[in-house]
Amino acid sequence: MEASAIARPDPVVMKIDSPEFRSIFTKELEDLIGLFKKYNYEIRVAGGAVRDILMGKCPKDIDIATTATPTEMKEIFNKENIRMVNMNGEKHGTITPRINDKENFEITTLRIDAVTDGRHAEVIHTTDWLLDANRRDLTINSMFLGFDGKVYDYFYGYEDLQKRRVAFVGDPDLRIKEDYLRILRYFRFYGRIAENDDNHDEETLRIIAKNAAGLAKISGERIWQEWKKILTGNFGCDLTIRMINCGLAPHMGLPDQPNTDEFKAVFKRVEAVHKDEIQPITVLSALLLVPEDAITLNLRLKFTVFERELSYFLTQNREEFKEVDELLPYQQLTLHTLGSAKLKKEYVLELLRYHGKRDLYNQLKEWQIPAFPIKGNALIEKGAPKGQQLGRVMSELKMIWAANEFNMSESELLEHLPSVLEKLEISKKV
Repeated sequence: MEASAIARPDPVVMKIDSPEFRSIFTKELEDLIGLFKKYNYEIRVAGGAVRDILMGKCPKDIDIATTATPTEMKEIFNKENIRMVNMNGEKHGTITPRINDKENFEITTLRIDAVTDGRHAEVIHTTDWLLDANRRDLTINSMFLGFDGKVYDYFYGYEDLQKRRVAFVGDPDLRIKEDYLRILRYFRFYGRIAENDDNHDEETLRIIAKNAAGLAKISGERIWQEWKKILTGNFGCDLTIRMINCGLAPHMGLPDQPNTDEFKAVFKRVEAVHKDEIQPITVLSALLLVPEDAITLNLRLKFTVFERELSYFLTQNREEFKEVDELLPYQQLTLHTLGSAKLKKEYVLELLRYHGKRDLYNQLKEWQIPAFPIKGNALIEKGAPKGQQLGRVMSELKMIWAANEFNMSESELLEHLPSVLEKLEISKKV
């Protein structure tokens, strides 16, 4: 069990009645509150929703904590004929009732992390709100909010929120060793609440650097899920540089010496083209030195197919297109690239963002890839072979078509068939 942080003697720091707080009350929530009162169990809003409400934001969803065990909750909902969904959550202490067949609520029993291994925790249930708060990662995430408006803050999270400060609950070294993903959660929440990029506690950064190798225990999927949020949040560029300076790069799939100068330049260019829609993999690819680095990074982070192919595409084509300032070569590149028409265009659009070519980006975005005027059967009738070789012939003709600004008829293209077959050393079918 983790060591206890120093707690506030009286956890109730204020009572609120803000519009953001009132926004969470639906008829279904009020019915749920009444139900737990009826059976003498306490429920409070937990974690992120409390933080958001105190920052003047309406939470997208709310997590609820309770003194009732999963078994006790199931008994309540069965007695009241309330359907429960997503029963997989029960092993984590979470029960999800669907109230009035309209709204789901995730309700989790208070718990203590009894045993941790740097990735996951074995938990035991408790009825002590302080002990549950003590197991949480950051002070700003350790607060509770009663449905009467009382804010319960055991570890001075409210003060940290006011200062826009990100601090671990208790000893940062112990907190991180319980789950090394908390290193990335520190940076993600810094981007969520900090007002400038250099308000870090140097001792916290030192402890993060000391524990960097622990990230090797964490799955690539979990790392990438957090890192994407860091890259698309505030100070995404600065925070990633901080992470690299803390020695995280080799444990996250990056080269030992990532190209941070290119990364900073690309981040600025991408933001200049379209700040609100940063594609994380585009800016991340700037840290890679060669296309093979994209393969290594994918092996570590387990990208989607789109992310994997985009990263390789960018590292393969960025140098060749660095000085290209005409639309046509980019239009032609959409034909060279593998994948569906929509995906091919997306890859090329991201290449334009990578280089900060806003005007060309807007032009290509509006451009629709025209239909190729020749079908395979027409080529076969004129002597082209079937199968794989037909695909090669089609590709060559498409390049000729693109070089003529996509403005050639079927008959004009067929005139080029003999030379294409000769170039590809394919005998004309008699």
